[in-house]
Amino acid sequence: MFKNRKDAGEKLAKALEKYRTEYPIILAIPRGGVEVGLQVAAKLNADLSLIIARKMPFPDNPEAGFGAIARMGACLF
Repeated sequence: MFKNRKDAGEKLAKALEKYRTEYPIILAIPRGGVEVGLQVAAKLNADLSLIIARKMPFPDNPEAGFGAIARMGACLF
């Protein structure tokens, strides 16, 4: 599928090329998403910003998550 996150970002950027003229803002989540987002932003000449969120884990399995909470209490499911 993808060699690494850089490769994934390059392929995603290619798929999103049609949005270049709409001046997109690329939002990335740390721990994996930043490298992908960086590649997309570079290829589309777009701004890059980070979304800092905290995983909401299942009580019986803290490694699995069912959503996230961002700053100011915004929930992402």
